Amino acid sequence: MTAEEKIKIIVKALDSKRAENIRVLKVTNLTILGDYFVIANGTSTTHTRTLADEAEFQLSQQGIEPHHREGANGADWYILDYLDVIVHVFYQETREFYRLEQLWADAEEVDISQFIVNEGEEN
Repeated sequence: MTAEEKIKIIVKALDSKRAENIRVLKVTNLTILGDYFVIANGTSTTHTRTLADEAEFQLSQQGIEPHHREGANGADWYILDYLDVIVHVFYQETREFYRLEQLWADAEEVDISQFIVNEGEEN
């Protein structure tokens, strides 16, 4: 499965559980950590865990398991490492504190609008 296909599944999973401010950054030329970062946040630690669990579940349904996962119940930052795609799901205040988008300001932002469902629309 390509990184782009993973991103589509991840973004749709996060959006289906009402993740806030989903962004995808292409970091291929900036780091060896991965090719893309998916960043989103939840409104509580429970919501944040639900978002990470849903993204992981949807990819596992396609036979894709994370290489590594960080974060435990009650955590305010979950990381799902799929080698080429790294998913960061934050509690809102933690995201504001770490400001990954500013740390990776040279990254190219990927347009994910076609994967996001607007209020009142269905998939």
